[in-house]
Order: sequence, then C-alpha cells, then structure tokens
Amino acid sequence: MIDSAGETPEKRARGVNECSAPSTIVLVVGGPLTPSSILGLRASLDLLLEGSPGDPVVCDLGTLDGWDAGTVDALARLQLTARRLGRQIRLRHASGELQELLALMGLCDVLPLCEP
Repeated sequence: MIDSAGETPEKRARGVNECSAPSTIVLVVGGPLTPSSILGLRASLDLLLEGSPGDPVVCDLGTLDGWDAGTVDALARLQLTARRLGRQIRLRHASGELQELLALMGLCDVLPLCEP
C-alpha cells in the first residue's frame, strides 16, 4: 500500500501492483493524504508509468481515510501526472461521499470511476 509513512518513491512504487488484467496498473492510496504524501504518490506514478507503454491506471481508494477538497485536489494532480504521460486514471472503491464531492466540484468527467 502507498501511504504517507515517509517511504521513498521507489519503495512506494513496489506497493503498486498489477491488477488481475495483466496490463492494468493499480495504484493503492491509503491513509490520510498530506502535501508530502501527494508529492510521493506523484513521484511513484511517474516511476511506474515511465516503464509501461499505455497501460490503464486504476487508483484504488479503498483504504483512504477521509474525503475533502484536499483529497480531490490530490486525485486531480495524479490525473494530471498520468495525462502528461498519455494515460488516464480511473477511480475504484470511491465512497458515495467522494463521488458526491466530485459531482459538486464538477470533476466527475476529470476523475471517472472504474466500470462496475
């Protein structure tokens, strides 16, 4: 799991696993998001996507603590990082509250959910 425990980006990248579909990359986001953990997540995503050609990216939010505007900002920054590398992130296990917040902020199309 990738969290804000002060790990290096390389250690965080090891916490990013492929999903059951061989070419899907899953970025697991856990714990509360802090400014330093957001930077680490972006660095991990950069490392991971540089070596994989066009694979889809799923951001698993099942163990993320709390939802607020800062969470949405962090997810939007991850999406910008992915798009800069020609990819798109889809969200998995987003709570109903987070989905409502994304809708309120007009970001449902920017941060789409995984297909059920």
